Amino acid sequence: MKEPRSCGFLIVKGDPIQSFLLMKHANRWDLPKGHVDPGETDLECALRELEEETGIHSDQIVVDDDFLHETRYMVSGKRYGLGKGPVEKTMRIYLGRLVEDVELILTEHLGFEWHDWNPPHHIQAKAIDPLLEHVAAVFNQPTAECETRPADRSPS
Repeated sequence: MKEPRSCGFLIVKGDPIQSFLLMKHANRWDLPKGHVDPGETDLECALRELEEETGIHSDQIVVDDDFLHETRYMVSGKRYGLGKGPVEKTMRIYLGRLVEDVELILTEHLGFEWHDWNPPHHIQAKAIDPLLEHVAAVFNQPTAECETRPADRSPS
């Protein structure tokens, strides 16, 4: 059975992080991401979707090899040809640091915004907020939830 899976990027500016990119849909903010094509790795998918949806090329970012955020949630199997019942979908998000300013080229979104990095963030409770909390924890940046504890950078 094919597992529904999407991959994408959280693109940030600055070191330490100063801002992050979100894409505007009609009724929500989202990340540049999409579904994995047959024969494609998760990272290849994320890089392809990033370029398709924003115009950002892989040589314009540095991928943080130590960061991967994974979320699993239930979706309708009908969309994936897996029947009418619910199926588990996996979303994997990589972190990319922009190395130069770029002009974004939008193909699938109504707009975009560089949001200031100022944890904790309250943008979208199911996917975006947990991702941003994870980033804050990994980089040991205080939020209401993780205070100033040392970040756990041990492999999962």
